[in-house]
Amino acid sequence: MVDREKIQDRITREKVEEYLRKTEEAIEIIKRGLPPRRSLLYDVALDFLSMIECYFKDAKVFIEKGDYINGFASLNYAYGWIDAGVRLGIFDVGDDDVKFTLAR
Repeated sequence: MVDREKIQDRITREKVEEYLRKTEEAIEIIKRGLPPRRSLLYDVALDFLSMIECYFKDAKVFIEKGDYINGFASLNYAYGWIDAGVRLGIFDVGDDDVKFTLAR
C-alpha cells in the first residue's frame, strides 16, 4: 500500500502551484488555437476544453483544501487532455514542443 504521508511530503504546495501556473498558461495558449467555428473539429475542441477546465477547477479546489495529491493528479489529467488535443491537431500551438507534446 502507498504511504500517503510520504507522497504528500514530495508533492509540496510550491510544486503544485508551479504546475497550476503552467497548466493555466497552457489553457490560455490552446484557447487561442481553437479550430475555426465552422470546422468539424470545433465542437471536439470545445469538448476537450470542457474536460480540461473541469480537471483544472477540481485541482484548484483540492489545492485550496490542502489535498496536494489529488490536486496534482487533477492537473496531470488536465494536461493529458491538453497534450492529447495538441497531438491530434485539435489545438494549434505552433511549434511549441517545450510546453506541449507535438506529433513531430
